[in-house]
Amino acid sequence: RCSHRLLDFVRAIYSTAMGELSPIERKLLKARAHTLQPVVLIGNEGLSSQVLGEIERALNAHELIKVRAAAMDRHERERTLITICARTGAVPVEHIGKILVVYRKMPESGRGR
Repeated sequence: RCSHRLLDFVRAIYSTAMGELSPIERKLLKARAHTLQPVVLIGNEGLSSQVLGEIERALNAHELIKVRAAAMDRHERERTLITICARTGAVPVEHIGKILVVYRKMPESGRGR
């Protein structure tokens, strides 16, 4: 019963964060992400400061990234996606299996490098 409450809570936070993108924006980002390979792997140590640093660097370079969270169960991946977005200012795009897709718009000054 407790796990159901936690899952409902995580879904509520996730859906609130997901509300930052319109359905059309989300659809376009999903299409862009389809061909991408994961650029960051979250291993057995979980979401460490080093992994968050790699995610930051990848978002700075690419805007839209895939993160593989292979060593976690579904609930851990959902919580991790929320944590990544909260700490990096990114927006969750989707969570499919062990893959998390996040987006953070690149500042206009960073474009065209």
